[in-house]
Amino acid sequence: MDKKWVIERGDVIDKRLALNPVIQRIMNARGVSSFEEASEFISMKPQVTHNPFLMKDMEEAVELILSGADMGKKICVYGDYDTDGVTSVSLLVEILKYISDNVMYYLPSRFEEGYGLNISAVDKIYDMGADIIVTVDCGSVSVNEVSYAKSLGIEIIVSDHHALSDEKPPCPVINPKQEDCTYPFKELCGCGVAFKIAQAIQRKAGLPKTVLVNCLDLVAIATIGDIVPLCGENRTLIKYGLPVIREGRRKGLAEMIERTGINLGEINSEQLAYLVVPHINAAGRMDDAGFCVELLLSTDMDKINEYVDKLIEKNTLRKKIQEETFDRCCEIVEHKHLNDRFLLIYADDAHEGVTGIVAGKLKEKYSRPAAIVTRGKEGIFKGTARSIENINIHMLLKKYERLFEKFGGHAGACGFSIKEDNIDELRNGLNESLNNEIKDDTGMFMRVIKIDGEVSPKDFNLKFCDDIDKLEPFGYQNEKPVFLVRNGYILNYNYIGEEAKHVRFSLDFPGLTSVNCILFQRAGEYEGIIHKGIRVDVVGYIEKNKFNGNVNIQIKVIDIKRAGEFTKERVE
Repeated sequence: MDKKWVIERGDVIDKRLALNPVIQRIMNARGVSSFEEASEFISMKPQVTHNPFLMKDMEEAVELILSGADMGKKICVYGDYDTDGVTSVSLLVEILKYISDNVMYYLPSRFEEGYGLNISAVDKIYDMGADIIVTVDCGSVSVNEVSYAKSLGIEIIVSDHHALSDEKPPCPVINPKQEDCTYPFKELCGCGVAFKIAQAIQRKAGLPKTVLVNCLDLVAIATIGDIVPLCGENRTLIKYGLPVIREGRRKGLAEMIERTGINLGEINSEQLAYLVVPHINAAGRMDDAGFCVELLLSTDMDKINEYVDKLIEKNTLRKKIQEETFDRCCEIVEHKHLNDRFLLIYADDAHEGVTGIVAGKLKEKYSRPAAIVTRGKEGIFKGTARSIENINIHMLLKKYERLFEKFGGHAGACGFSIKEDNIDELRNGLNESLNNEIKDDTGMFMRVIKIDGEVSPKDFNLKFCDDIDKLEPFGYQNEKPVFLVRNGYILNYNYIGEEAKHVRFSLDFPGLTSVNCILFQRAGEYEGIIHKGIRVDVVGYIEKNKFNGNVNIQIKVIDIKRAGEFTKERVE
């Protein structure tokens, strides 16, 4: 696969920051332009947060909740089955129990009901005696479902962060993305919105502020897991939430983290994203996510251990099925679709809980948009699609909306349902569209590696790593920085791991220093270049490596070129 290296250029912000100039340029390239903004960005106690009552309909919604609690009405919190939904439900249930003894929750089944509010669920909640439904992380487009709930006499509040349709549900809607909502920060995740409701309840009900502090751990996990921009108020929520996680206040979460092998007292955003979030997601991917809510709310260690065992079991199963599905889909690509521009894979019996992840891995492997279609109910097939950076998959699929039964998503990911008879027409149309577009953009399918900064051997020290850490938390729109280092000579190297998929090597800068490097999974791609004495340019992450009580610097390699092959291309 062709890979293009591109350096993003920023300016030094202010010498008073006492940060390496390379780090300052990274912040500047990511939109931080002043000393005050930079100080807030790297502060361990940021101040950016906003009054919850600036959100449209917040006053009305909180009054409805508080009056309902006073009257003894049963309140049901309705959420989604992913990490954002599970944490949102857990947070709001936890807060509501301070003001009411009549609180319940409902999470739909991924397999039986699908995402969002649905009529069947409303019927079940009605039969359970609920008087009020509060949705979290869903409901913004559920006009018919809200109307149906109201026809049964159920009062309903929608809280969400997803895009709205032209028609608003006929109830209080708490969503900062509403056009007429004055809330200044629009990028909260669903749990972030639920936290703003909790803030409003705390103020109106006179609850101690500790009830809010105690649930910041849930907000931090959801904000990292739901891939919302890690800027503004989201950074504030994560930076105050991480210490709550590290203190182990939530027994179920602490037990789960420790059982995954993470040092609880040192957990960071990257570990949350790649270890904790997948475990929570596994509950809804492989089973009913309700037991994960119980894990996050319980204080009974016997139950907690039971739930953690189950969660680890589900995540292990998820990984196994995911790997099998990925291998099978790769075989299908190699035999049937290797020349396709859009990989539309018909995998009849693939497990619905992993198709989104597998589609993402396919688009990474082949640098092409990918969709997996599986058999659903009554002759309708479900599709899950993921796209590469240069292609807006929502705009592309929307051209063929007439072929879908349902369709939705955004630039990077979409979901749809389709009749079997329309699958081939969709595949042909998508490939034709991309073949036409590629005539005007020959680099459309080239993988772009964005480099945040160029470093010299003198930067290989612990102080530089400490400065990198000040950019935490890392995630969407504040990714872990990628660095370029030029003109190093490969010394000793060693292939390791199953089937020698990984390689360690040292990079020497004569008369200056040497640094250890490690490349995971793709060692075979570089057999022709990783040889002693070869001079190379390397792109990767610079980080601390702790082993046997020693701390040294290493580069986690993303890509390698022979020295001089890279021309200084730029993102302006």
